[in-house]
Amino acid sequence: MHDVTDANTWGPGIDEAVNTISRGGLVVLPTDTVYGIGADAFDADAVAALLAAKGRGRQMPPPVLVPDVRTLDGLATEVPDEARALVEEFWPGGFTIILRAQPSLQWDLGETHGTVALRMPDHEAALALLRRTGPLAVSSANRTGQQAAREASDAVEQLGDAVGCYLDGGTAPGGVASTIVDATGEHLRVVREGAVSLDELRAVTPVLGLGEQPDERSDEEPGAGPSEVPAG
Repeated sequence: MHDVTDANTWGPGIDEAVNTISRGGLVVLPTDTVYGIGADAFDADAVAALLAAKGRGRQMPPPVLVPDVRTLDGLATEVPDEARALVEEFWPGGFTIILRAQPSLQWDLGETHGTVALRMPDHEAALALLRRTGPLAVSSANRTGQQAAREASDAVEQLGDAVGCYLDGGTAPGGVASTIVDATGEHLRVVREGAVSLDELRAVTPVLGLGEQPDERSDEEPGAGPSEVPAG
């Protein structure tokens, strides 16, 4: 367990987390929503270990956390202008966007059907780690069906020795998972409600609400695409 509450002293902890990731291990890290469990997004064995630690199968692939908005086009393709507008407004923050993955990428996140869920967290310790490691596959740091961890100790209790390095950033400030919007279909749609409200999304661009169909709205709000909800 390494304390990363102070940027002046978190160097050794971040170093250890980077080393753990480079060895194919798992790291628990604080974010602006809840604690996450992370692995090298380009290490298929590490991603498989992450899913196993959570008790999850390949049908629920983890999102990918990125250190910078500029990473978006390196990992995704066919990004709609409406999706870019949401990213510009809500990154860094509790907002995840599902996009078409770059077909040339050598990774295996699970049964993604050619998509990837991307988020840039609004947490300095998490960003400090991501700037060193590059994109990380990160899901919420809990066993499937259990409460998401808001403290590092909660993650330790649920995940134990499956994780090689724990970064303790204190109580997760958000406590609510990110909002997920699918931008892979004809229309943008919410597939998980969370930290960013539907009203906030719609203040930027038309987005269909959770479970809402296009013909259920009297205006011309766009509807839903075909992608599945990712883990985390």
